[in-house]
Amino acid sequence: MACAPRGESRVDPRRYRAFFLWAGVRAPDWLGEAEEVYVLMGEVRAGDPDGIVPLRPQPPRAVRPRLWLTLRAERLDWGEGVYARLLGELRRWEALGNRVTGLQIDFDAATRGLEGYAAFLAALRRRLPPRWRLSITGLLDWSAHGTVALGSLAGVVDEMVVQTYQGRATIPRYADYLARMERVPVPWKVGLVEGGEWREPAGLAAHPLFRGYVVFLVDRAGQQ
Repeated sequence: MACAPRGESRVDPRRYRAFFLWAGVRAPDWLGEAEEVYVLMGEVRAGDPDGIVPLRPQPPRAVRPRLWLTLRAERLDWGEGVYARLLGELRRWEALGNRVTGLQIDFDAATRGLEGYAAFLAALRRRLPPRWRLSITGLLDWSAHGTVALGSLAGVVDEMVVQTYQGRATIPRYADYLARMERVPVPWKVGLVEGGEWREPAGLAAHPLFRGYVVFLVDRAGQQ
């Protein structure tokens, strides 16, 4: 489990062990020593339900980190071509010797749309070979208003990474939202933005379903 240093006010990625790598963000030299990396592979865009727009020219080649293939989605009515391409990419990443943990879906479902999203995820889980786990990103607002729909995620997704930031800034009052995470019935991690403000709320580390932190890396002046 990647734990946050106590009393930290700004997120220093070198003090964590799990990371999210956006397309276009240069991987730091030390990323190869991470324990776990979520890599954005492509997008299903609003104008095309039948294809994936690739966001990196080649699959990663990682020896040490466990990898998650992340797909960003702007719509959920996928054609068969999306599923075929997605499963093919997972196999290709694995064939290169990567330790592929599974698939992560990044979809900003509105709270009122969580029930439909849960149904989509259940159907996706049935298509995914059992050796790969299923992860999703989540919004802080879900913990406050999505109680009923979140219950249907149990047994479908293996984890949720809750994003505590917008853009490059930490969302105010994140501690109030995280205090409601007992409503989420699946293991969850807290997503932090590199350089963002952060102090670990009291009692967070003791939550039975809390699984640590994922730092979303960004390009910053003077950094690589």
